[in-house]
Formats: sequence, C-alpha cells, structure tokens
Amino acid sequence: MHSASRLALLIVVTIVGGLLADSRAGSWGQPLVSVWVWGLFGWLLWRERDLRPRLVACLLIATGGEAVLSLWWGLYDYRLGNLPLFVPPGHVLLYWLGLHLAVRLPAWLLNWGPRLAVVAVSALALAELDWLGPPLLLLFLLCVRRGPAPPLYVTMFLLSLLMELWGTWLGCWSWRAFAPGLGWPVANPPLAAGAFYCVLDLLSDAVQPRRRLRTA
Repeated sequence: MHSASRLALLIVVTIVGGLLADSRAGSWGQPLVSVWVWGLFGWLLWRERDLRPRLVACLLIATGGEAVLSLWWGLYDYRLGNLPLFVPPGHVLLYWLGLHLAVRLPAWLLNWGPRLAVVAVSALALAELDWLGPPLLLLFLLCVRRGPAPPLYVTMFLLSLLMELWGTWLGCWSWRAFAPGLGWPVANPPLAAGAFYCVLDLLSDAVQPRRRLRTA
C-alpha cells in the first residue's frame, strides 16, 4: 500500500473514530480528539509541501465558515454549544482525502451523482422536509458546471454527506429544524450540505495553480 493510501486510511479512521470519541468518551473525548487531529494536520502540512498554501487556506476559510454558519447564524449547533477545536483541521483532512479519492472517481459516479442529488433534494423539498437543500444544490451544481475540478466536488459532496450522517447520528452536532431568520424547514442533516464543502474547496484551490497530488 502506497504511503498516500495509508494516510487516506488513517484520515478515515480519524474522522470515524474521532467523532465517536467526541460523542462517547466523556469530558476528555473532545480535547483528546482535538490534540490528535491537530497533530495529524501538522504532519500533513509537513508532508505535502506543494499543497501547503491550499491546506492553510482551507483551514482559515473553514474556521471563518464555521464561525459564521454555526456561531453567528446558528444554522447548526455542536454538542457542547462551542466550536470544537478539531473541526477546522478536520475540514483540511477531509479536503486532502477528497483530493486523494477524486482522481479515482468512477466516470459513472461523476455523471450520475449530481442527477441523483437533484432527485433526492427535490423530493425532500416537495415533502416540505428541507427547503435549504435546493439553494445548496444549486451551489453544488454551479461548482460542478463552472469549477475547475468537477470530480473533486462530486467526491466532496459524497464524503461530506457520509460524515454529516455519521456526526448527526452520533449527536456531535445537529442542524436546526428551521433556518434562523428564514423559517425554512431543514433536514438533519441536509442532503446537499456538501455544497458548503465544495465552495470551501473551490476557494482553497484558488490560492495556487492546481497540481497533481503525490500518490507515493
């Protein structure tokens, strides 16, 4: 197994196990997960010298986005009512994982992923279960249509959906039943929440020309 594949597996285990520890390990769970995730982020930053500007940009943009969406708007709340310290670097880990997997995305998933998202999000909106989904879906489709890396956006859309389903099921965070200030019904989680990650990736990628991710 190549070193990049081992790192990808470690990131998957970190996200899955970290959220489980945050929700089940009591008062020491969140600090322990934060130390581990920041340590892994530091190693990733040292390892991926060519990607360093994009990884730092992802960290900064993710921190700002979390502050706006959670702490200011109140669109979703974390378990302890704070912004866990592992969340911003966790976004960077997921971003790197998306870069690693995007080059391996099957063509059929690239073609059918957005179409299936349209069907699922439309069904929830028509059932009046999630009205935040359609505008988020539009953002996702614009990224896929106009952005420089459609495979990455589809990959991140799917990865973030899996993470959202796992995190909300564990109770690490929960989305408000109605969007504050709008009154729209919101699913927990919205199926199109991955659009936020697509925009994050698009902004992070803009800091330097696209390069191939090292695979060894």
